[in-house]
Amino acid sequence: MSHVSIRHGWKTRWKVMALVGVMSLGLAACGNSSSSGGSGGSGGDLTIGASLPLTGDFSEPGSAAKQGYQVWQTLINANGGLLGKKVKLVIKDDASNQNTIVTDYNALVSQDKVDLLLGTFSSLLNLPASSVAEKNRMLYVEPAGGSPDMFNRGYKYLFFAQQATADKQGLVFADWVKNLPADQRPKTAAYPTLDDPFAAPNVDGIRQVLEAAGIKTVYKTTYAIDTKNYDSIVAAMKSANPDLVVHGATFEDGVGLTRAMLKSGWTPKMFYETSTPSFADQYVKAIGEPNTEGVMYAVSYSPEAATPGNKEFVAQYKKMFGTAIPPEDAADAYAAAQVMQAAVEGVGSIDDQLKLADWLRAHPVDTILGKLSWDDTGAPQSQFLIGQWQKGVAQVVLPPEVATAKPEVGWHPGS
Repeated sequence: MSHVSIRHGWKTRWKVMALVGVMSLGLAACGNSSSSGGSGGSGGDLTIGASLPLTGDFSEPGSAAKQGYQVWQTLINANGGLLGKKVKLVIKDDASNQNTIVTDYNALVSQDKVDLLLGTFSSLLNLPASSVAEKNRMLYVEPAGGSPDMFNRGYKYLFFAQQATADKQGLVFADWVKNLPADQRPKTAAYPTLDDPFAAPNVDGIRQVLEAAGIKTVYKTTYAIDTKNYDSIVAAMKSANPDLVVHGATFEDGVGLTRAMLKSGWTPKMFYETSTPSFADQYVKAIGEPNTEGVMYAVSYSPEAATPGNKEFVAQYKKMFGTAIPPEDAADAYAAAQVMQAAVEGVGSIDDQLKLADWLRAHPVDTILGKLSWDDTGAPQSQFLIGQWQKGVAQVVLPPEVATAKPEVGWHPGS
């Protein structure tokens, strides 16, 4: 029997919230901020501003992104700065709120008078924040905000510093699943998804490939961002008994649903989850190392990658924050700063930031995520990695040419 329970309101809700944010572009009140000094490039400094969700629903990835920016700042200053100037960061806390993010970026431009901007976390927040940058004709490189709707607005200053937009991030996984031998390939699948402009297209991209391959959808649902109890979702999935669960999540909800499945005593044969398993130590601590075995996920970054600057990034991250496994969102933020840096150094000036944007459209950039390039909309044109937890280690398993281990079929919690 098919169990399908999906709420259709996420796109409408997001667009209404985004409209509120864009209508608020004229606001320019101060948000809470922390500064490592200076503003407006005074005293020969180059000031770079960002607002991140350091509190609220996105505080885990937002805090990791701040770390990535700080590592980049430390390393670039140790190498003479940017354009020969010492880099200063002004980072505000948007508290995971769309209206606050608009206020913060307006304040960065009009009050803090920063020289350059870097992006925030999530499509939900980057949509209105990038509108502020566009209005002020400032380059805007975002570390995390892959909704395809980010790139259909005709913006000239927006760039996404990962390998692919959200709707394409799981395609390598989906292609692998559909090509598994018949005795290993799942026959049915479930798709619980957070009401979020990143998670939904990510899961939909996978679902469309798998349904076309004959893998039957037996359950799908969209839940609110403030959901704390996942027992009813797990009960419905247990009743449908899919072979595969594809979960669209950020962090807290990913942990919550996984714990609920473990508590119920029911787990699918295969488990794929967006974002959550990429949180390295935080993920392992949250669900327990034995329960990570076999979980698969899309990931932009590997600490083991032999990409330009990665060895230095990992070493500096460990020096500053105490672990040699940087979370993905820290690496993505570092890569966003690398992209911005490449444009500034390529042009040799920040006076006309449309020239920075035009330079990026014309030049690929080597980053710790690999080589990135963009189309005219600022959307990236590369291929995401697929990770899998194996024996307590986060491995890259797909595509084969960059894999650190072979993919294994199945989730084996408690192993």
